[in-house]
Amino acid sequence: AALARPEIQYSIKLSLLSCTITAILSVMVAVPIGYLLSRHQFFGRNLIDAILDIPIVLPPLVVGLSLLILFMYVPQFFREMVVYQIPSVILAQFMVACAFAVRTMRATFDQIDNRREQVALTLGCTRAQAFSRVVFPEAQRGMLTAATLAWARSLGEFGPLLVFAGATRNKTEVLSTSVFLELSVGDVEAAVAVSMIMVVAAVVVLVIARLWGSHSLSI
Repeated sequence: AALARPEIQYSIKLSLLSCTITAILSVMVAVPIGYLLSRHQFFGRNLIDAILDIPIVLPPLVVGLSLLILFMYVPQFFREMVVYQIPSVILAQFMVACAFAVRTMRATFDQIDNRREQVALTLGCTRAQAFSRVVFPEAQRGMLTAATLAWARSLGEFGPLLVFAGATRNKTEVLSTSVFLELSVGDVEAAVAVSMIMVVAAVVVLVIARLWGSHSLSI
């Protein structure tokens, strides 16, 4: 009965949409940054590496508050388009999920032998061609893992969402904030039902990723 309510169905749809967009954006950002940190030595590398860990080590509420403070210094029309709107949901999820994706992609590129990439460069390939033809195919399983972790992490995000996006019914409510709202009004049954959706969704995504990864490995 709880899952049939319009506000819960809206939170399910928004969660699936925002988590998917966040996972895609996280991988798109994580691939070049992870490759850069893994393959190149440059000034400021350690600083960038430390900055990427900040969303992981900071308390979630501080991450949301930091975003809120940051958007106080942007033009008002842009702030009104993002803060406490659907884009703020995606941005709040992205801040933490992307850090996990970058760490995963850096570890993936560290494990890929760069000698074949160097051979491709000596045979006349440009850096972009060597990456697309040699490194990218070998990094696909890592990209799948990064996307899976980003999706699952986005699904469970709560603190930054509550501060930066709010928990407005039929607007910025996702599954994690639905649990909070249902508990706040004493509807434990609805909170348990929504929590079970999150558990099942996370398990399904992780199982699919494992099976896909094993299939790719066997091929």
